[in-house]
Amino acid sequence: MKGIVYKSTGSWYTVKAESGTFYECRIKGKFRLQGIKSTNPIAVGDEVDFELDTTSDVENGLIHAIHDRKNYIVRKSVNLSKQTHIIASNIDIVFLLVTINNPPTTTSFIDRFLVTAEAYGIEAVLIFNKIDTFSEDTSDEQMYLQYIYSQIGYKCLRVSALENKGIDELKALMTNKTSMFSGHSGVGKSTLVNALEPGLNLKTKKISDSHSQGQHTTTFAEMYDLSFGSAKIIDTPGIRGFGVVDMDKQEIGDYFPEFFALKEQCKFNNCLHKDEPKCAVKDALEKDEIAWSRYKSYIQILEGDDEHYRNDIYGDERKASDETRK
Repeated sequence: MKGIVYKSTGSWYTVKAESGTFYECRIKGKFRLQGIKSTNPIAVGDEVDFELDTTSDVENGLIHAIHDRKNYIVRKSVNLSKQTHIIASNIDIVFLLVTINNPPTTTSFIDRFLVTAEAYGIEAVLIFNKIDTFSEDTSDEQMYLQYIYSQIGYKCLRVSALENKGIDELKALMTNKTSMFSGHSGVGKSTLVNALEPGLNLKTKKISDSHSQGQHTTTFAEMYDLSFGSAKIIDTPGIRGFGVVDMDKQEIGDYFPEFFALKEQCKFNNCLHKDEPKCAVKDALEKDEIAWSRYKSYIQILEGDDEHYRNDIYGDERKASDETRK
């Protein structure tokens, strides 16, 4: 039988068969995926072949093959820095939820996520969420960020799940697609999914006052069928940091669209836009045609300055427990 993985809990996988029936499945044997050093051989969104486990009293399944992936998106493994963890696969569009101060989403985090989406060929859209909570200052900051990323060419939406603002526009982008929601814990992913599909009734929690971070509500990535436009949504656990993995220095600039557009104007065709003379990117930077925040993110990635991203994890419980111990 063929099916799609809707949920992964590490050793068990919830698979929806072509018939529409869901089965709890395990892996039959070991999977070695060529070219991918991953801690999880199977991810949400994978198309798999499975058979029923005749040795079990319960109608469980055994996955024996995985189909080629159209794409996938990864983060660094928590404990094994040389390996990656595949968050989800076969994604049509990814939405990064951004909040200004509730909790804060840094431009460095945004840029690393966008670079990863560019590298894996996935359309990325920024959702500026919780606009109902904005003061005049936070509204100005949000509009400035929206201007920066809109100028580059990224779609940006302003959304309030609580006031139902921007929901119809978001639904239009999700129609007939498999979408993924991502972002820090506490940015409102589950609340937004509930606004899109109230019947799902996903668990939500408030921001913790003690450390201004979201409280972890989603334990594993999970895909849901939505009632409009044959849409599917993959809800991911909150990501505190987002490291960039397996990327050559020469190609990093190519995943910044505004840098790539100027590449041919640089004196050297292998220009890293750092110390080289007659660099079109640095010239544009001095003319304020490129945002300094974007260039700063680029240099951080180029120099491997991602110590605070090294322990990329789902959720923020580790931070909370550390502060509790203090």
